Amino acid sequence: QVQLVESGGGLVQAGGSLRLSCAASGITFSQYAMGWFRQASGKDYEFVAAIMWSGRSTYYAASVKGRFTITRDNAKNTVYLQMNSLKADVTDVYYCAADSTGWSTKRAWNEYNYWGQGTQVTVST
Repeated sequence: QVQLVESGGGLVQAGGSLRLSCAASGITFSQYAMGWFRQASGKDYEFVAAIMWSGRSTYYAASVKGRFTITRDNAKNTVYLQMNSLKADVTDVYYCAADSTGWSTKRAWNEYNYWGQGTQVTVST
């Protein structure tokens, strides 16, 4: 049974930082590319960042580039999203996702195989 479990969300003031974590089980984590997405109620998933299986290649949405950093630790089966200089417009539920095409960093949500349950990020002004 595949499980992706996000943690680290919460309430933070504008300008602050959060680090999201996503722990994977039930897959050979080191063979999967991983992505982070966000979703507002009633809307489609919006791409945030992705990282290939080795961590050597990353890809960011233009809106977060330079402020967010995606990393992974294959020994811990965990992917991270460091979020700095947070603004109110990033308030959403954040999801991690796993893509079996491990060498690719995709922005299309429907190309990912497995999803976590999400963690709420709220930035207050």
